[in-house]
Amino acid sequence: MSQSGITDPAGEPAWREWYVEHLRIMCTVEGIDSAQRFLTQTPNWSPSLAMYTIRAPEVFIDPYYQKIRGMGPWSALIDKRYYKRNLFDSETDGIGVAAPHLRHAEVLLVTDQPSPALADSALSFMWLRAVGLDRTTPYRGICVASQLQAQGLSHRTDIAIYRPD
Repeated sequence: MSQSGITDPAGEPAWREWYVEHLRIMCTVEGIDSAQRFLTQTPNWSPSLAMYTIRAPEVFIDPYYQKIRGMGPWSALIDKRYYKRNLFDSETDGIGVAAPHLRHAEVLLVTDQPSPALADSALSFMWLRAVGLDRTTPYRGICVASQLQAQGLSHRTDIAIYRPD
């Protein structure tokens, strides 16, 4: 997962347009099977989150990946508070799990926790363990939910509500 935000809100429309093409290009890397971008307005969370399915960590050393990765012309406008890259593995006994693909009627709930548990949640989170890159959280829980389910969580500061871009 790659998280980011830009320092100039006026650039958001152009950045969103650039990101669509960037994700398409990223999926041309051998070993990257999916890519989807999400946006949130949840305070203190990165405004943008891109979630990828990769087959193996070796993708990150591939010369083609190295050539196309990153924020390109947006690098100078990336807000360093929000820029994080984490490689996660699912907590399913080493069985690879593809990133869920959300429709526009769905949201991605995200929580970062010190262990794979979340108090007072009736939702079923899939727990991901940080295994590479920045490792800004030990565990990340993700849950696909309806927009209606997410409405009741808007007061929570430990759960971000991300919508497909």
